[in-house]
Amino acid sequence: QVQLVESGGGLVQAGDSLRLSCAASGRNFNIYGMGWFRQAPGKEREFVARIRWNDGSTFYAESVKGRFTISRDNTKRTVDLQMNGLKPEDTAVYYCAGYGSGRIYDHWGQGTQVTVSS
Repeated sequence: QVQLVESGGGLVQAGDSLRLSCAASGRNFNIYGMGWFRQAPGKEREFVARIRWNDGSTFYAESVKGRFTISRDNTKRTVDLQMNGLKPEDTAVYYCAGYGSGRIYDHWGQGTQVTVSS
């Protein structure tokens, strides 16, 4: 199986930046791309961004477009989420996930907490 481990979460002030990283490992790596999701207390899980491994094409939720940037390193098998201009409403547990055929997210990390104070 593929294992995903997030890192980089923490406590920051509004307007600050934070960079999350997701490391993928496993003997068989057959995922087409990676996505970032987040879940705030009392709310449902929300899509944030995704990126395709082969060509690096990206897609963002409207709420983060222009502020967040997703990127990948195919050699290191890592996917980062650069978050700029953070807002208190960005506070959530952030999860990385891998998707295969049909953009089905079959692999999930454990999550990392991002807290933005104002």
